[in-house]
Amino acid sequence: MGLFIFMANSTFGQQRNTEISTKNTWIKAGIDVGLPIGDLADRSTFTLGAEVKGQLMSTPHWGLGVTSGYTHYFPKDENENFGSVPVGIFARYYPKTTGFFLGADGGYSFQTGSHMNSSGGFYVKPQLGYHNKFWNIFGFYNNVFRSDGKGGNIQYAGIGTTFNIMFD
Repeated sequence: MGLFIFMANSTFGQQRNTEISTKNTWIKAGIDVGLPIGDLADRSTFTLGAEVKGQLMSTPHWGLGVTSGYTHYFPKDENENFGSVPVGIFARYYPKTTGFFLGADGGYSFQTGSHMNSSGGFYVKPQLGYHNKFWNIFGFYNNVFRSDGKGGNIQYAGIGTTFNIMFD
């Protein structure tokens, strides 16, 4: 019990308020392209997406925020066009001001444009990339988790880039 109280005091004692300002908050806008894997590779040739993120640098190394966008799945053979609209949160770890970063998006992805693929699901999108003050370029894997009865998981891997729109 004493250990729990010590850990709780240590955790809450280290909290600090982060003031949101133009120096630590910005918009990221970008595009990505991917290759379907798994069952999706039977129905789609490639993906093309756009995303918008709102990022807060809560510390010099951690960026947190919200994300959304649209990904279009280009059909293979006689399959239907369809798309995804992800709505989620993200975290990124930047060890240095310029250099490599590690991050992940997660949330819910709504599917559009096809009765066969209309069921959405929770998604995760881990990323590894390079950044500077204005640009991020990264490789990623995206998985929308769905049951086989709802069309199966939607998986693809690709590359993307975002531009940081600063306010100061």
